[in-house]
Amino acid sequence: MPRISKKKKKNNSLIEAAKKYSLKDAIAVLKTAEKAKFDESIDVSMKLNVNSKDMTQPIRGTVTLPHGTGKKVRVCCICKGEDELKARDAGAETVGSDELVTKISGGWCDFDVCVATPEMMKSLSKLGKVLGPKGLMPNPKSGTVTQDVAKTIKEIRMGKIEYKMDKQSGIHAAVGKLSFEDKNLVENAKEFIHTVISANAVLSKPNMIGSIAIAKSMGPGITIDVSEF
Repeated sequence: MPRISKKKKKNNSLIEAAKKYSLKDAIAVLKTAEKAKFDESIDVSMKLNVNSKDMTQPIRGTVTLPHGTGKKVRVCCICKGEDELKARDAGAETVGSDELVTKISGGWCDFDVCVATPEMMKSLSKLGKVLGPKGLMPNPKSGTVTQDVAKTIKEIRMGKIEYKMDKQSGIHAAVGKLSFEDKNLVENAKEFIHTVISANAVLSKPNMIGSIAIAKSMGPGITIDVSEF
């Protein structure tokens, strides 16, 4: 049998296996667990009672966390003309047009989010095989194809994230860092959960949310009481 470390034993002892915690209490427990040597992410996972194969439209969208993610997001913006200056002023690390498309097609992907203007999408079509598997392809549904690059880049840097249901009918997102104040983590997590539920009509029906859990990068997962939402 694999040996269980003292740290894991201590963390497991903090949680009552059959108990469903309030979001506030769950975060308090995570704060008392043994810490890693880095600022761990706090992740929320939702299991939906839907069959992903029966969905005509995937459950996906965006949410702006009120207190950000705690992570520095590197933004790449593919645009032309005056939009290039606007993108740089808004804080994009990499800005360009056709020459940037060529660079990315060669395998360069040193960024976390890619934003593009509609006029550049024809040029970007060749990048599907490069950016698609990495989840970096600009998409109108996620708001990363936009006429207002400055607004979009500012929103991303302030904490706008994308969510999308996976093949197992799960939705996952990092909602902050362990170093955040408890109150800020609660508000971020609530904003994420409420946005997912309210933005998708199918989830407003009873019993469509199977379970919700919260965890930190190197710690235990804690089941949240779904009725809170």
